[in-house]
Amino acid sequence: MEIHQLRYLAAIMDEGTFTAAAHRLHVSQSGISTQVAKLESELGQQLFDRSGRQVRLTPAGEAVLPLARNALATLDAIKHTAAEFADAIRGRVRLGMIMGCSIPAFLDTIADLGHTHPGIELSLHEGYSDSLQTQVLAGSFDLALIGYAGDVAPGLEVGIAIDEPITAAVPPGHPLDRPELRLGDLRDEKILCLSPGTGIRAAYEDSCHRIGLDPRVDIDASSPATLLRLAERGAGIAVLSASSTQGTGLRTVPLTDATTHARLGLITRQGQRSPAVQLLRTRLLAALQAG
Repeated sequence: MEIHQLRYLAAIMDEGTFTAAAHRLHVSQSGISTQVAKLESELGQQLFDRSGRQVRLTPAGEAVLPLARNALATLDAIKHTAAEFADAIRGRVRLGMIMGCSIPAFLDTIADLGHTHPGIELSLHEGYSDSLQTQVLAGSFDLALIGYAGDVAPGLEVGIAIDEPITAAVPPGHPLDRPELRLGDLRDEKILCLSPGTGIRAAYEDSCHRIGLDPRVDIDASSPATLLRLAERGAGIAVLSASSTQGTGLRTVPLTDATTHARLGLITRQGQRSPAVQLLRTRLLAALQAG
């Protein structure tokens, strides 16, 4: 049994006749007929009922066809995987990312792509999450890393990389350096938070609205690092996700009534993606989810 015989079998059923299948596969009709006959001889079963103008499968053929299609799909998957290592994947990927993104796993994956797949042309642009969603829907970007709370816009598919509650980053020894806080405990403090259009800002504002508080922000910035450095210098309390406060001298204090989570996700338009876009999406998600 040979792979091309299975391709002939599937093509005949897709096209309805030996002639049409031969035309699609750019081979002679006699060649297809000979190979199918060899396959039937090897299996010891007639696969086609050739008595009418339109070929039909015999019961044996109906049982064999799905298995043949599965074998062909597996072969294609093997070729696709091997092609990645042979740098056969080429194309252009337009990637958007949230403002001030400095996540090492994200940046490392972008940098590594140029070494492993030089045939992929990558462009990278910063933007706010709301704008990035609009641009992906419009086709200006193929893929984007966004921060958000709740759901993404209709028509988008999202792969969630991070889903976590917001917290307060407090200097050690501060009166609010406690095991836990509530949002109302921050009312007499200056609040430092990310700019509007980011997932953490949306999670903070929505959590405040849910308990009847005014979501006041005194200083906003596009980079968590900027807010953390300001908080370290006593400029206020930074409201961020727990993962973004790691590696600082600040205390990360849970906000127990902040019920809306901040999410980080990769968005694409719903539907088929090019091999290059799919490859980058898969790699970025794996890297981000691994931390």
